[in-house]
Amino acid sequence: MAPGGLFWWVGAGVLVVLELLSGTFYLLMIALGCVAAAIAHIAGAAADVQFAVAAIVALAAVLLLRRSGFGRRTRKEASRNPDVNLDIGQTVSVPAWHERRARVNYRGAEWDVELAPGEPEDAQVYEITELRGSCLVVVARQRASPSAMLR
Repeated sequence: MAPGGLFWWVGAGVLVVLELLSGTFYLLMIALGCVAAAIAHIAGAAADVQFAVAAIVALAAVLLLRRSGFGRRTRKEASRNPDVNLDIGQTVSVPAWHERRARVNYRGAEWDVELAPGEPEDAQVYEITELRGSCLVVVARQRASPSAMLR
């Protein structure tokens, strides 16, 4: 007995709902296989062909997703992640450096500041890129060019 087209559509719907709960995109790729099998059923394919189409399309979609890297979550260190630490991206003014280190008043408290490797000491404003304990790691803030301001 050949599985009905409704079987494939319900399967795809269930997989899409489960995908919305998990957020990994892999179940969505398997749902694409179910949709392809439903189309094969409409075209009059036998049950074994429908299952083969579902398997081949789902496998191809999963492999393409893995190769693209779109389904992977990139993890940033918490010390550099602006989603975890709201200080990342904020600016501080550093009046003077001593061996690439300084003390500044930031958010109402004294903080140690360390200049990131390769950054100049002559900038007036610095951007926080990382927090190491109570030490702010900063880079020179890039000034906007006049042409960028016109946009």
